[in-house]
Amino acid sequence: MSRRLARKLLPHPMLSALLVVVWSLLINDLTLGTAVFGAILGLLIPISTAAYWPDRPKITRPWRLLSYMGIVIWDIIVANVQVAMIVLFKRNADMAPNWVVIPLELRTPEAITMLAGTITLTPGTVSADLSADGAALLVHALDAPDPDAVRDEIKSRYERRLKEIFE
Repeated sequence: MSRRLARKLLPHPMLSALLVVVWSLLINDLTLGTAVFGAILGLLIPISTAAYWPDRPKITRPWRLLSYMGIVIWDIIVANVQVAMIVLFKRNADMAPNWVVIPLELRTPEAITMLAGTITLTPGTVSADLSADGAALLVHALDAPDPDAVRDEIKSRYERRLKEIFE
């Protein structure tokens, strides 16, 4: 199969694979029929929406995306426990909620969106605003006595990895 034909049939191979998995999870049954219909959706949806993605991002290192997802899942689990401990055992007077400005090195909208989504998915933090020029992200932290440490952790733990994936 020529490369051009493969690009036409699978304009977004990762999206196709994701659609098959999501369909199987939604149906909650892994049968041949479910897999075949998921594969049909995984082919048709990206083909029909390819025209709307002319400048889709190039993921230069897809294996790093899997590593990133693992880190985010782990951080969500840890943050759930930390937030539960804060809610159960920390007095409101002892909490230090803060707004943190994250200067961004990321430039692609997809990478910035993934960073903002990651921050919001992690309990205890929420992305609140993106500057008009896309150079800074405003984040609210539930308990951040040292806002600079929160900023540095987000930049080193998430932004650096997203930069390796997307840029």
